[in-house]
Amino acid sequence: MAGELVLSNARIVLPDEVVLGSVVVRDGRIAEVSEGVARTGEDMNGDFIIPGLVELHTDHIETHYAPRPGVRWNPKAAVQAHDAQIAASGITTVFDALRCGMDDFADLTGDDMGKLADAIVQSSAAGTLRAEHFIHLRCEVSAPDCLDTFEAFRELPAIRMASLMDHAPGQRQFSSLEKYAEYYQKKLNLNDVEFRRFCAERVRQSEENSRSNRRAIAAASSGRNIVLASHDDATLAHVEEAIGDGVSVAEFPTTIEAALASREAGMAVLMGAPNLVRGGSHSGNVSARELAERGCLDILSSDYIPFSLLQAGFLVSELIDGVSLPQGIAMVTRNPARAAGLTDRGAIEAGMRADLVRVELGNGIPVVRCVYREGVRVA
Repeated sequence: MAGELVLSNARIVLPDEVVLGSVVVRDGRIAEVSEGVARTGEDMNGDFIIPGLVELHTDHIETHYAPRPGVRWNPKAAVQAHDAQIAASGITTVFDALRCGMDDFADLTGDDMGKLADAIVQSSAAGTLRAEHFIHLRCEVSAPDCLDTFEAFRELPAIRMASLMDHAPGQRQFSSLEKYAEYYQKKLNLNDVEFRRFCAERVRQSEENSRSNRRAIAAASSGRNIVLASHDDATLAHVEEAIGDGVSVAEFPTTIEAALASREAGMAVLMGAPNLVRGGSHSGNVSARELAERGCLDILSSDYIPFSLLQAGFLVSELIDGVSLPQGIAMVTRNPARAAGLTDRGAIEAGMRADLVRVELGNGIPVVRCVYREGVRVA
């Protein structure tokens, strides 16, 4: 940890307002926030200081480990490359999403996921990573091997979140078979007959495995400090199922109906930052902007583009009437931290961890100038 650090003459994004002033950091914690121009400390020249971003669901790590079909990179080197991009995007806490349950056509295996999990844990222990890393298990509950993979991982202390997902055609993310075909038929280069067989098998696996796997994972997570998320809920029945499973985070709901019902049930609603930045869902589902306009958006996730998290945190207040900059920044800092049970970060307040990001706004795109984790500059 650092000794004392003073960041002065910054536009500081506090939980409820933006002030011009200074942040004093001692021994890795925020010691003081004061308003006004100062002559001491490191001059931020009016740039923004925001809390370090908290990312709950990114599977971006896979692109570093398997950059091409059939190619595997050294897992520790892959984790370091991923970590460098995460930190340079202003993310100081990240939940790396690893798959539990593999599709028949998947290039990656459960063994690959185990290697990545080991690399994350070992690299964190060795102090070679810039951000703090936890593990988020993406549980494809329709897959026959989902529960076996989950059981192999769940004793790791780094496992802090699990999402229950089912990507079978005709429901949830892919209620539109046309969109499903656009995504999978082209990706797998299947003719129409092969694609129909592929869909039938996915539906069969879902009907056979999903409910029992959801129940088993929910039960195994209870009391183990593992936050449960439900993925791509589309109907009231899906939300009722999530409530019964003890879910606290609604990840990427695909309809307004499901998002509103999830929020009413006390779940935090999480949507993709790429969805908000692009102006819509790539799957044709409800947009993050629409949920924000309805006051039903709590958390943003970078998903597959790390830098989109910072973009969206600033952009949402520009796009949506009634959403202030502190509220937009909270969607990528305080709100995800609270949803994950991390009460020591996500806001610039005395006593909180000094995870801080210096941001300059240039040409409408935020530019990360400095990133501090517990008062130590990491990017």
